[in-house]
Amino acid sequence: MKAAVYYGIEDIRIEEMDKPQINQDEILIKVKACAVCGTDIRIYKYGHFKIPEGDKRILGHEIAGEIAEVGTNVKGYHVGERVVVPPNVGCGHCKMCKQGFNQLCTDYEAFGISWNGGFAEYMKVPAQAVREGNVIKIPESLSFEEAALCEPLSCCYNSYQAVDTKPGESVVIIGAGPIGVLHAMINKIAGATKVMMVDIIDSRLEEVKAIGVADVLINSQTEDLKTRVLEETNGLGADIVITANSVPAIQQLALEIAAVHGRISLFGGMPKGKEFVTLNTNLIHYKELKVVGTTGSSLQHVINSIEIAASDRMDLKPVVTGRFKIDDAKEAFAYAASGAGLKAIIVSEDL
Repeated sequence: MKAAVYYGIEDIRIEEMDKPQINQDEILIKVKACAVCGTDIRIYKYGHFKIPEGDKRILGHEIAGEIAEVGTNVKGYHVGERVVVPPNVGCGHCKMCKQGFNQLCTDYEAFGISWNGGFAEYMKVPAQAVREGNVIKIPESLSFEEAALCEPLSCCYNSYQAVDTKPGESVVIIGAGPIGVLHAMINKIAGATKVMMVDIIDSRLEEVKAIGVADVLINSQTEDLKTRVLEETNGLGADIVITANSVPAIQQLALEIAAVHGRISLFGGMPKGKEFVTLNTNLIHYKELKVVGTTGSSLQHVINSIEIAASDRMDLKPVVTGRFKIDDAKEAFAYAASGAGLKAIIVSEDL
């Protein structure tokens, strides 16, 4: 098979290798679509602690495909079934796993990080992932491209549940990348009356405008964000603020533009060395703000996201603006990192 193999920082090579062999407890997936995530870009640029120096790995964790082989001991799955494979695999026996929060397992494994992922023609699903339920069937109505986006959508769904957007509320999303767009879609479904999308790149704001998921577009380089948000909310501030980026100053600003009883989702994690952010805690105290963080998603979040994506309430197709083959994986990474469009996705030759 063909695969895009990560050898180290800024070193990805397109290689021919043997198709993975499975045992009686495993499943083999023919990958149809695997989207490029910000995490993939960070690994490419800075490495990852679960990929020791000298090791190589097939990246890619936003995976959709078709079952190619099923181990003889595996029940409930059949060759030809269409599936997604959520990346975070819990141990199954810790407190978080038992509560259904597999993404918070301290002894987790992850496709595209500790295990080989989806930037290949085939991917093996180890017995632990099969046992823990990380192979999830998708309906025929959902394309493989849309299905691959259900993993990032599920992360936004996790954030939505934490801030609990209500009909009639205003939402500010800072960061108009693909994650920001998915946040906007979820909050629109939840009934948000005014969704304000913020970025510093006009081309991304134009992409958002074309999709039609935001009511207000703000370039925070050319106008003062706080002033504009107060203007759009009659001086009250936003009910919900989502920081879909990794800029410390934005977390600070989020407290200022939130309304009394506002909820703030610190969605984007900070890079190493910038994780300590000075916050005006008086704003939290006197405005009775709720500041929450979410990371990744549980299997249930993924299941919910598949159901939403397969319904007529959401159209994920416009989020994909760059399609690439495995041979062009480096170009896919460059496109994703450039901010030129929204989502880059690597698709199989027969899709």
